[in-house]
Amino acid sequence: MMTDKKAGPLAGIRILELKGIGPGPYAGMLLADLGAEVIVVERASKATGIGLPSAHDVHSRGKRSIALDLKNPAGRKLLFELVATSDALIEGFRPGVAERLGCGPDDCWQVNPGLVYGRVTGWGQSGPLAHTAGHDINYIGLTGALAAMGDKQKPALPLNLVGDYAGGSLFLVMGVLAALLDAQKTGKGQVVDAAITDGVASMMSLFSSFNALGLWKPERAANLLDGAAHFYDTYETADGKFMAVGPIEPQFYQQFLAVLAIDDPSLQSQQPADWAVNKHQLKQIFLRRTQAEWTQAFEGTDACVTPVLDMAEAAVHPHNHARCAYVEAGGINQPGVAPKFSGHQIYVSGSRPSEGADTRALMASLGYDEAAIDQLFADRILT
Repeated sequence: MMTDKKAGPLAGIRILELKGIGPGPYAGMLLADLGAEVIVVERASKATGIGLPSAHDVHSRGKRSIALDLKNPAGRKLLFELVATSDALIEGFRPGVAERLGCGPDDCWQVNPGLVYGRVTGWGQSGPLAHTAGHDINYIGLTGALAAMGDKQKPALPLNLVGDYAGGSLFLVMGVLAALLDAQKTGKGQVVDAAITDGVASMMSLFSSFNALGLWKPERAANLLDGAAHFYDTYETADGKFMAVGPIEPQFYQQFLAVLAIDDPSLQSQQPADWAVNKHQLKQIFLRRTQAEWTQAFEGTDACVTPVLDMAEAAVHPHNHARCAYVEAGGINQPGVAPKFSGHQIYVSGSRPSEGADTRALMASLGYDEAAIDQLFADRILT
């Protein structure tokens, strides 16, 4: 896979990203991957995200960077000059912080009424917890998602993928794109209030349906998709690794049994009453071979059985390699661009700008000459 930046479907869209952590930078990365010009307005810190140096921060790929002192009126003036030329702005501050800095939605609309203003927070811009600190574990805990994960003893933590990135970043991107389409029709921007709790709650829709039908129990490891069923779980192999087993549908389950080649009538049942007994039996069966041996045995079947890979193994798996799910770019192995488009060839950008790397170029694009830019640096307006 080539690693040069190519125009994607969002080419021509300019988005300002007020520097934050987690969901905001990931949303900016997704937008940049799809061709938008994403300009990160840096804060004073020399680190990015959760302390990653810029050169190793995958979230910064393909973006541009300008360092402004937003607490200084002159710095905000420069921000507004960028706002005037932008289609959207995204930020992940606590509610009210951008307003106190003087760059909230109303401030920005004074210079660009069509600006889409995207905001991603844990609890949202309103509600009893809006101004309370929190992290992914808190957001998924309050929305019913965390309670459904793990074994009977305690909930399991799904990294920060379910809350921060799925419930936050993806819903922010979806909201910003929808608002951009609306702005094209109306000429008016609007606030996109992407609360992680709202996004996670939305993703619980299937389980809300199950619950309404009486098909969901509140206890962990008691339901079809939470590890209770013997045909939807992970099993340890002889070498201490794991296989992911998921032949839910009867036709796939029959293929699963055929590969196991175990002549035991009790394993034919997929009924809840037999889950526990059959799971115990499958645990013993999978311990008989290594992960590689089981992978080979199930290869080419529709039994829905795959190896559980770590990051290094996933990066070189033939399927992931064929689809460029992981690529080498800028000296770092990292996720490729998703989704794929038939009308665009999009390549991962190997560039990850250092803080303020594009400050001079962006200021020049706004009409400032070298002497004026030097003076702004001397006055610490540009940093």
